[in-house]
Amino acid sequence: MKVYAIIFFSVVFISNTVRAQEDMLLKDYDPVSIYNIPKTKIAKAKFPVVDFHSHPNPKSELEIREWVKTMDKFGIAKSIILTYQTGKSFDSIVNLYSKYGDRFELWCGFDFTGYNEKGWSKNAVKELERCYKMGARGVGELGDKGLGFFYSKPTPTKGMHADDERMKALWEKCGELGMPVSIHVADPMWMYEPMDVHNDGLMNAYKWRIDTQKEGLLTHGQLIATLENAVRENPKTTFIACHFANCSHDLEILGRLLGKYDNMYADISARFAETAAVPRYTKRFYEKYQDKLVYGTDMGNDPEMYELTFRILETEDEHFYDKNISSYHWSFNGLGLSDEVLKKVYNENAKKILD
Repeated sequence: MKVYAIIFFSVVFISNTVRAQEDMLLKDYDPVSIYNIPKTKIAKAKFPVVDFHSHPNPKSELEIREWVKTMDKFGIAKSIILTYQTGKSFDSIVNLYSKYGDRFELWCGFDFTGYNEKGWSKNAVKELERCYKMGARGVGELGDKGLGFFYSKPTPTKGMHADDERMKALWEKCGELGMPVSIHVADPMWMYEPMDVHNDGLMNAYKWRIDTQKEGLLTHGQLIATLENAVRENPKTTFIACHFANCSHDLEILGRLLGKYDNMYADISARFAETAAVPRYTKRFYEKYQDKLVYGTDMGNDPEMYELTFRILETEDEHFYDKNISSYHWSFNGLGLSDEVLKKVYNENAKKILD
């Protein structure tokens, strides 16, 4: 009887285990690599770094001081703070961050208040000049995911894109003042694809999905076209396309623009997961366009975040996971970039833009 009981309970246990696996939710899937392969911990970036895409997440002097300590530890010489802000909101950020010298550089937004009214551009230029006098040295992050600019505070625009004629005076003033523009157009292509079993970026894509049925929404390709139009028509203004211009699914879309326009660059921020999934393809892109890419994070201020970005850029580690920066279920791979490329991406290209 004991033997039969053991067999019975073993069968029940196995059956329940199989059933549990069949019923497991995708959101609970949390793979752990078991490969016995190199695992490199990067304590500090190989060369000094300018982070071209950060935000004023720390709201107090204590939090900023802790951030500076983290920057010191990992070799971040300067962080560009994309505030989105104008008016008193921008001024308050200046008052808080200006105490830390050249560790931070503050960029403002555009004031789109009254953008449909006659004479708006003149008022917007006036506020831009005021922000410049307050310490703004660039503009950003501007954001358009298809319906118009909506990142800048306090007013979103509906139907106004980068190539809108009303933007011309602002682009020209940025060029005149030497204020580079950080601009986010579209989102990764997975967000536009059907949210079904064939979308290999489903978990992250679903959170950031684009409702392609919205009236007036520009497609991914149309948004890239608005960016190109603005870059082409304003050669004296420097544009930095955020997040590889959200072309991580097809970097040659971005490559064509970088190769064609001297006044266009791209930051690599918040697209480490998308590009570390295809390391050989991505490395070739870095090598080809090494003079037009700048480092950026856009993923907070945690020490582990910096470690991960440096591991991806500097090492040849393979098949590792990190759910702290994305919800994708892909593994990451190091790019193993050369010293020549790293120096340019970490700081030399940034210096060209900032100077």
